[in-house]
Amino acid sequence: MRIVLQRVSQASVRVHNEITGSIQQGLLLLVGFHPTDTKNEVDWCCRKLPALRVFPDEEGKMNRSVQDIGGGMLVISQFTLYGRVEKGTRPGFTDAARPEIAEPLYDYMLETLRRDSGVKIQQGVFGAMMDVSLVNEGPVTLIMERMAD
Repeated sequence: MRIVLQRVSQASVRVHNEITGSIQQGLLLLVGFHPTDTKNEVDWCCRKLPALRVFPDEEGKMNRSVQDIGGGMLVISQFTLYGRVEKGTRPGFTDAARPEIAEPLYDYMLETLRRDSGVKIQQGVFGAMMDVSLVNEGPVTLIMERMAD
């Protein structure tokens, strides 16, 4: 499982010119799944993400989590995170989970975050062509990766 996490002051996603998810201050999560991923990898990420201290305290140090600031999370599936560009000039996506594996894991991630994180969770549309808008605050961009045990 691979996540590109961005600290944002605002973010939204549109599908067919309709906003399907929008947050103010919080985390934009671009999430890709590997064919070997299971609920175990999702659970690890869902425990870590709400508590990850990437927001500044009064001294400007990254000591606050999205929970601490009352922020939100915008979660967007993105299989291209597993794109490979070593050969040729067109990316290959054989390292990305097929939809029948990835979509249930994406749904499980959303359900788990909504149930356990205590923050507002918004989402994109799995498999759709999406337009993502964001203001990256900092900028702060991190990559989280959790491989199957």
